[in-house]
Amino acid sequence: MKKDEAYDRGRAMRFDMFGEPGVAGIEQADDFQEPLQDMVTRLCFGDIWSRPGLDRKTRSMLTIALIIGQSRPDQLKNHIKGAIANGVTKEEIREILVHATIYVGLPATSDSWRHAREALIDAGAY
Repeated sequence: MKKDEAYDRGRAMRFDMFGEPGVAGIEQADDFQEPLQDMVTRLCFGDIWSRPGLDRKTRSMLTIALIIGQSRPDQLKNHIKGAIANGVTKEEIREILVHATIYVGLPATSDSWRHAREALIDAGAY
């Protein structure tokens, strides 16, 4: 993996948001998984998450809403923990869930409520 400024920014942000587990995937990636870890580190966190137009808290809130809409529980749990690190509160996460329930629909969000609660408990924010 070629390291550059975007890579370094992305790795640092992944560590800030998710701690050691957030960078473990980078360290443990084999030659098959390396392209994914590179894209996540460099493009997702090094470029998109690092853009100046929105702060990290706002990006976390948007990401949670989008992931709820996609019904991706593992990603939701992970990003709720990252959102807590970015200053999003339990109450704000609850409001995102309420809002998403109306706009995305009950079947897609009912599991998200449970997964969000588990993630908040795991993060010590419940």
